[in-house]
Amino acid sequence: MELAVLGLTADEERVYEALVGQPGATAAALADQLESDVGPLRRVLTSLVEKHLVTRSGRPGRYATAPPDIAINRLVQAREWELSAARAKAYALSEIHRNANRVSPDLAIEQLTDRETIAAAVARLESDAQHQIRVFDTPPYYQEPGGEGAARNTAVQIARHQRDGVVHRVIYSQEALTWPRKLDTDILPAVRGGELARMRRSLPLKMIIRDDQDALIPFDLSRSGLQVAYLVRRSPLFTALEALFEGEWAQAVPLDANAASPTAIDDPARPDDETLSLLAMMMAGLTDTAIAHAKGWSTRTTYRRLQSLMTELGASTRFQAGCIAGRRGWL
Repeated sequence: MELAVLGLTADEERVYEALVGQPGATAAALADQLESDVGPLRRVLTSLVEKHLVTRSGRPGRYATAPPDIAINRLVQAREWELSAARAKAYALSEIHRNANRVSPDLAIEQLTDRETIAAAVARLESDAQHQIRVFDTPPYYQEPGGEGAARNTAVQIARHQRDGVVHRVIYSQEALTWPRKLDTDILPAVRGGELARMRRSLPLKMIIRDDQDALIPFDLSRSGLQVAYLVRRSPLFTALEALFEGEWAQAVPLDANAASPTAIDDPARPDDETLSLLAMMMAGLTDTAIAHAKGWSTRTTYRRLQSLMTELGASTRFQAGCIAGRRGWL
């Protein structure tokens, strides 16, 4: 009954599976194979035709399945759209519920207490932004950094926001850069998409600020098994959060935006992505151990790669390597 989630009955799934291996069968032949009465089986076949899983042709009618990878995936996509609409409806109803249960509609701080609600609030802040999004990005993370598809989606989303005039400014903690696969699959694709990124050795909290309207601060209360976030609206506290971000931004070190740009990557005189990523980590002040952790390398491999890069640059120290890379236009 694996296909029941797509709206198929047990009889429809059984007939469909039989027909996949017997294309062009008549209703009578299928009835014999399945040891079923032909009348009810014809009704099942008619239902499968209406769902575009089966086609009928000729006289007497012969039945064949549409390519399962196309037909079933079409049903999957339809169900995903339905689920997406249901999630959007649930969030809209949740907003109404929270507004109705507030002591005051002008409450400056709202507590969110489940992961789905927090994720929906983050998505709303990002989608509703008109001018800029400001972010403190630091572990822990609750999802693994994305692969190529997720990285591409991140870059496309930020590029779309840039076209709409929305600026992304993100400060990453040093620990974020060392988080496994985070730099290569999340940070650099975002920078290539137009994100303005900087780095600080540490950040006081995780935070996302939308325009000059509201901010979300998530907390991980691991000992209690609870994840909590506070949604802060325009208020003296919100003004303090804006000032905190701008103060950290002024002191943060810019990440390698030029090296991450598409034009730089297409330049045959420039190093590959792996080398640029390693150079960015070096210039961010990460230790050999931190780089090894971020890249999933052994300490020996990390030392060998760093020495190879410094030899290529003709440098004897990391500081000298940074100066030479800058003169070459790698930074």
